[in-house]
Amino acid sequence: MTSILKSLRLMSDPSRARIVLLLEQEELSVAELQEILGMGQSTLSTHLAQLKQAGIVEDRRTGKNILYRLKRRGGGEQKVFEQLMGVLRQASEQVPEADQDQEALRLVRLKRRDKMRAYFDELAGKFGRQYVPGRSWEGLAETLLMLLPPMVIADLGAGEGTVAQLLARRAREVIAVDNSDKMVEFGAELARKHGVRNLHYRKGDLESLPIEDASVDVAFFSQSLHHAQHPERAVAEAFRILKPGGRIVVLDLVKHNFEEARELYADLWLGFTQVELQRLLRRAGFRSPTTSVVHREPKAPHFETVLASGCK
Repeated sequence: MTSILKSLRLMSDPSRARIVLLLEQEELSVAELQEILGMGQSTLSTHLAQLKQAGIVEDRRTGKNILYRLKRRGGGEQKVFEQLMGVLRQASEQVPEADQDQEALRLVRLKRRDKMRAYFDELAGKFGRQYVPGRSWEGLAETLLMLLPPMVIADLGAGEGTVAQLLARRAREVIAVDNSDKMVEFGAELARKHGVRNLHYRKGDLESLPIEDASVDVAFFSQSLHHAQHPERAVAEAFRILKPGGRIVVLDLVKHNFEEARELYADLWLGFTQVELQRLLRRAGFRSPTTSVVHREPKAPHFETVLASGCK
């Protein structure tokens, strides 16, 4: 290991301190560290190279991945290093992002353990490829809707109301909110045409919903949160309108780099990482937020869909 002074100097940088504190708890890949830290790959690689050169971290290859961990050492060297880590742990109180890093690390660990998710991803990929009499996505969707208890659901950013009309088949009431006059007019007319009496359209903004406090059971954002000027305010509004014990459900894009989406689809945000969504929900006051990637498009730019939820 390099000198104590040099080690202290290296770990005094907040970014490198965060890396070392994470690697003390878990062996992580560059991609996982990027996800947790929200740091560019080039910057992260520079920090890791400095820590590796100083003998603080080491790497190992497993398959196609390179994993980083704190360097293993023995004897007196290990005792000195433990003392350095003790100082760093105390200093972590002065690193504001340290608590968020722990939350993000928890999510990374959950994703690793989610073997059941991999199984269902494989199963979903096969669904519909082979003909089986009576089996269809439409039939499955109708069945799942029938399993829902009668609830008051707010469809936030409802657009023309395709999802809202599906939900209305089972819900006690669906309140569809959109900020476009034409969308509200079209959706309301469509509901009247089909005799859907428990679907009510309201014009309003995601960040100032025309819905009373604590009046709905489910607040649903279906590919609409990335259109909000301030997603944190939209999520806070969802918290406001939910009854105690109510649930927020967010279906949106995983963060991507397809800049053309801003012009093509009027997207204000290029999706969200799972960590970002969990932080949004926690900061709004939601309990036990969960996230998972539920779909990946086979064609470029390979948009992925993330599902997030939490309880009030």
